[in-house]
Amino acid sequence: MTVSYNCPFGYGWIQVYRDLVRRRIPDISRLLAMAFLAQKGVLLVAFLTSAVRGRVEKELSQECREFLYMGTPPTGLGHDSLQFICQRYNKRARYVTLYNTVDRIPVYSAYTFKRSEGDRCFDVPWMYEPQLSTSSDTDEMQPFPRGDTHKNFEDAQAVLDDYTNAVLYERGTLNPDEHQGEPDDKASTYTLTNVVPMVPDFHNTVWRKQEHVIRKRLNNYCRGRAYVVTGVTTSGKMIRQENINRIAVPTYLWSAYCCVDFDHNAPYVERYKFPSFAHYGLNEENNEVVQTSVQKLKEFLQRTTFVDQNFQIFDGDCVPPAHV
Repeated sequence: MTVSYNCPFGYGWIQVYRDLVRRRIPDISRLLAMAFLAQKGVLLVAFLTSAVRGRVEKELSQECREFLYMGTPPTGLGHDSLQFICQRYNKRARYVTLYNTVDRIPVYSAYTFKRSEGDRCFDVPWMYEPQLSTSSDTDEMQPFPRGDTHKNFEDAQAVLDDYTNAVLYERGTLNPDEHQGEPDDKASTYTLTNVVPMVPDFHNTVWRKQEHVIRKRLNNYCRGRAYVVTGVTTSGKMIRQENINRIAVPTYLWSAYCCVDFDHNAPYVERYKFPSFAHYGLNEENNEVVQTSVQKLKEFLQRTTFVDQNFQIFDGDCVPPAHV
């Protein structure tokens, strides 16, 4: 649902705020703009509050913790610009995303793997997240509206234009539809809050191949529930639109799974990759993924990105309680 704001002033306080944030207002006018917003203090508080309503939370609700091993999200990640999104589609929670509203890309998506034949969706429209929007009362992802309505929510998340004009990159999903079984679960992966810019050669020939390898392994040898966390590292590279930094470009992509109930009679070449395993790759042409243990991935991320020393992908490093 789109909400129209009837501003009694010619420019409108919402537009003033938006342009102030984007630095489209010249410096000489910024104090006047800030004074104008101060007069509208009550409205400004309401505006900022509505930007985080719905299911965007600093702490995850119980229904979305089911997608996390032991109900615990990765630790050692913290910043004011990070928001948990309980990704909802067709009246159900589907997975969890930690989203960076400044870089406008996910830090990671965490989901439970569903056995499938690897079928992909071809008729699902790309969606956005109303939970980061000021123009919707729903907490479920929605298809992008036509026209310029997306300007109501482009401050805090990516929009289609960001990728349409980014000729060197394409949309890559962290929670891929190949790792989901039911049509609704597959469809829910087509939201830009689950998407990062990926180099086409790396995305299509390297990363997707590894997604296929993981799907076959978990299909064949994971007997219980498999928890997957797929994320990115960044180093300041941005896709720009109209001389404005819009979305961060990942340096590395990484992924790890945890399945404590697995086939102990599996061939050793597969068995040693349980209960957990991981991989990562450089988001550039002519690269391969590095397959490694979750512990080694954790050490790699501590060296290459901004995480705390207590950074942990899975609670207890995915060691079953009986084996601790």
